[in-house]
Amino acid sequence: MTTAPQTTSVAAGPAPYKIGLTVKAGADFGAEWMTPAVYGHTAAEAATRGVELLTAMKESGLIDLHSKFAQYTRDQYKGAPAAAPKRFENGKVVAASPSGDASGYTCDHGTRTFKDGGSWAAQFCGGRGLDKSQQCPPLWRQKDGTFRAN
Repeated sequence: MTTAPQTTSVAAGPAPYKIGLTVKAGADFGAEWMTPAVYGHTAAEAATRGVELLTAMKESGLIDLHSKFAQYTRDQYKGAPAAAPKRFENGKVVAASPSGDASGYTCDHGTRTFKDGGSWAAQFCGGRGLDKSQQCPPLWRQKDGTFRAN
């Protein structure tokens, strides 16, 4: 038996704090996403509502249903062949090269992420979500245009 989530008191006016959540079913951009958001009049209220929302999504079966619905939709699709793989670069979703590695630089955790700061550029560890201590060292752009760890 599930119990109704407990809500905090409601203050007048719009809630100034927002937490956007991304629930991704896979590591690539082809996986289904859920992007719920919660609001609160204080940071603590927004965080509490975030916990309540994620708990309710799990307990009600919404996450499982979403995954099954997305698979059903993919199975029904009779359109064009699959598009080229996508990746996230400089704040934009872009098509990957045919090899799936546009930069040619990888590490033990996957394709490295290229960042260009104008006066500097580097290839960063492909381990998304790892602590800095677990990530591979960055490869810095050299004067000849190649990249290497310093």
